[in-house]
Amino acid sequence: MIKLNKRWLLRIGLIAVAAGIAFMVWKYLQPKKLSEDFMSGNGRIEAVEIDIAAKTPGRIKDILVNEGDFVASGQVVARMDTEVLEAQRREAEANLRQALSAVETAQSQVAQRESEKEAALAVVAQREAELDVARKRLARSETLAVEGATAIQVLDDDRAGAQRAQAALSAAKAQVAAAEAAIITARSQVIGMRSLIEASRATIERIQADIDDSALKAPRNGRVQYRVAQPGEVLSAGGRVLNLLDLGDVYMTFFLPTASAGQVAIGTEVRLVLDAAPQYVIPARVSFVADVAQFTPKTVETEVERQKLMFRIKAQIDPELLRKHIRYVKTGLPGMAYVRVNPRVEWSTNLQIKLPQ
Repeated sequence: MIKLNKRWLLRIGLIAVAAGIAFMVWKYLQPKKLSEDFMSGNGRIEAVEIDIAAKTPGRIKDILVNEGDFVASGQVVARMDTEVLEAQRREAEANLRQALSAVETAQSQVAQRESEKEAALAVVAQREAELDVARKRLARSETLAVEGATAIQVLDDDRAGAQRAQAALSAAKAQVAAAEAAIITARSQVIGMRSLIEASRATIERIQADIDDSALKAPRNGRVQYRVAQPGEVLSAGGRVLNLLDLGDVYMTFFLPTASAGQVAIGTEVRLVLDAAPQYVIPARVSFVADVAQFTPKTVETEVERQKLMFRIKAQIDPELLRKHIRYVKTGLPGMAYVRVNPRVEWSTNLQIKLPQ
């Protein structure tokens, strides 16, 4: 009986020791309470999302990247079908050639009308000379008629000749005016054809720009998050093809209550610890503090916290640091953000910067 009691006492003692060790381990693993110089909030890693979309309506010819692929700025990631645009460009080029030919024709008409004007001016000079001769003959006849040295019939003939010469001069001047009007018309046709040339060239440039834009390019370095459409699908103008994450613009969004958020300034140092990699401590800085309070996000479970108004804070990660560790950058990861509101206080040992090698 005594031996049995000893065994039970030994077992109870071992259980007590194990429980004590477990409590000490649990106590050690519990996060240390932050001093008033630090604040913390839970959040998620996010990045700027960019939609790569078609500028004009059309069919997707090919998508050159897959989800998860890294892409560089300016890299062609998808192509739209350009058969219709190329046909439109050929039509515009034909219109341009037609307009160029029309300009040459109009310019030759201008030259022809100018020649006609020169001929009409020569006729005017001739008619003026004839009128001068007719007037002198009439003047002599009138003098002789007064003296009775010539017949009245001769005077009448000379008077009629002067009138015919005057009419011929007027007709010649009318021809000059008509030639000038024809020149103006021909020149306006040249201007109109040149305008058509400029319009045709502008149309070609616009269509070529649409063809160039049919090669969809990544506007920044980043990673393809997902495909929105697939090859063969027909999209309207602005239809999305790919969704891209800009891994040079990564931040954590977290929330702090009013009293805490009021102490946070832009540029304040932050340390980020992710649930998926608690061994690393990532440096960041506050880049945004909301100026309007809002209710705590739904991810906060306790009722007390839900009743508090919270301010949204963004902690931006240095782009140079992101480039060095681009392969490790993931979005959507939850974690904790620790904010140092007193810059004179050193970070604790567990919040010193620790990054993957």
